[in-house]
Amino acid sequence: MTNWLQLALLAAALWGIVGLLQKLGSNRINASSLLIWVTVGYLLAIPLFWKGAGLETLSSKALLLGVLAGSVNGVGTWLLFAAFESGAKASVAVPLTALYPLVTVALAYFFLSERLDGLQWFGVFLAICAGGMLSYETDH
Repeated sequence: MTNWLQLALLAAALWGIVGLLQKLGSNRINASSLLIWVTVGYLLAIPLFWKGAGLETLSSKALLLGVLAGSVNGVGTWLLFAAFESGAKASVAVPLTALYPLVTVALAYFFLSERLDGLQWFGVFLAICAGGMLSYETDH
């Protein structure tokens, strides 16, 4: 197995654990409090990445994009926590929010002129179908 694949699978496993921890946390504290404590967790991890970050060479544009990405990520995370707080099941909400690459595909199409081939468009179609099936809930 190639190195990137091992890293990606480990990331997927860790994010799967995060989904469970986030739901457990949202059962105990509100979405805003949970976001604060998740942010503290990020801050505690900074020493692990500081040395290799190359912060001294970043342009102001790169810094702005990083801060903007972090802010958008934070609001998205809070919205997931608010969904949990409103009664969402982790087994539905987390996979549904994991369809975020569909938004990335659309944005990349319009802003980066990236194009997909037929097989990739079929994958997008399947992801949309999966999102619909995940969000469908019966009364019982």
